[in-house]
Amino acid sequence: MDILENSVRPGDNRGTIEVITGSMFSGKTEELIRRLRRAQLAGLKVEIFKPAMEKRYSETRIVSHDYKWISSTPVDNALAVLLLAGDVDVVGIDEAQFFDNSIVDVCNQLANNGVRIVVAGLDMNFMADPFGPMPALLAVAEFITKLHAICLRCGSLAHYSYRKSSEDQVVVVGEKDRYEPLCRICYNRAMDSSALNNHI
Repeated sequence: MDILENSVRPGDNRGTIEVITGSMFSGKTEELIRRLRRAQLAGLKVEIFKPAMEKRYSETRIVSHDYKWISSTPVDNALAVLLLAGDVDVVGIDEAQFFDNSIVDVCNQLANNGVRIVVAGLDMNFMADPFGPMPALLAVAEFITKLHAICLRCGSLAHYSYRKSSEDQVVVVGEKDRYEPLCRICYNRAMDSSALNNHI
């Protein structure tokens, strides 16, 4: 039996799902842009999407915190990704945590059709709970990259997104004015301090 019978051969068009995740300010979008640009340089047809609600830097670009960018299509829902991603080799999706769980089915369907999917998104919200469809995306992904920021209070690796502002809804789009990356110890201390202040 050919040893390569059950492995990917050169030229095979087998779809995969890659998930880039971590806290805010960990470089997720920068890594997404890097992978998509490499695909473009290789001559592959690439389509890139982001939630229409994500307008911090641009309505039609994916922009990292250090202002690297790549053109994208804003969409209102996951189904639009499926409808607009016809005849492509690679699909990039940023801020996947803002979609509902149907994004998982969309990614699976595209991957089953031979498309390489590269997704970036927060794994946890500001309360340290799993964020939206991200756990399910992580479960079905062939490749997972977890990135870390640097804790702004002690310099350790950070993987929590602490919200400094007072909003209590889960989805609040913001930057350094609202969020800071913290390590486990500093995050727990900050949350304890915030809870104490709210009871005074």
